[in-house]
Amino acid sequence: MADITLVAEQRPEKGSRPSGRLRRAGKVPAVVYGLGIDTLMITVPARDLGHILAGESGANTLISLQVDGDDVLTLARQIQRHPTRGELMHVDFIRIRRDVAVSAEIPVHLVGEATGVRDGGLMEQLIFNLTIEAMPGNIPVSLEVDVSALAIGDQIHVRDVPLGEGVATQVEDDTVVAQVAAARVATEDEEGEAIEGEEGEEGATEASADAAEGGDGGGDGE
Repeated sequence: MADITLVAEQRPEKGSRPSGRLRRAGKVPAVVYGLGIDTLMITVPARDLGHILAGESGANTLISLQVDGDDVLTLARQIQRHPTRGELMHVDFIRIRRDVAVSAEIPVHLVGEATGVRDGGLMEQLIFNLTIEAMPGNIPVSLEVDVSALAIGDQIHVRDVPLGEGVATQVEDDTVVAQVAAARVATEDEEGEAIEGEEGEEGATEASADAAEGGDGGGDGE
């Protein structure tokens, strides 16, 4: 995975007021930390960072920050957005090395139509993101799982997910990722209860109608 360059500037001030001024100027307050190096306070262009995070790799995009002439390889973590407007409020960048594995959350996509679904079953996906470990250059964009051969009652486990070369996960192998469940069919007892309930409602309606008619008759007599 190729990294994307993002120009950053150091920021001397911290606090809500200086951060607010930066945001109004189209910049995102951020920090860079990790690898035993002092934390660095920076700002990055909001528009440029927004385009990066909206890309195919999202938060797993390798970002090379240019700070005062130095290039710092990072991943964006702890991305804070405004709760209603969705604009970027603050980002933590973690320093990484190309020769050291990192952890990342990768989306899991189901591919194909399961045989069991065509037979009336229901596809249930239980895991939508999988935590993996890989060298920065081996982080996959997504994990695709072919479910075409699944019949009703079949399951896909973590061990069945093709992770790719140099990619590993600490999630238990037998964890269920997706399954085809049988469509729920009402039992005879449930159907009987439903019929009895309907009959009870009809009886109550008729009784109410009779009572209403009796009441009308009494009124006429007066």
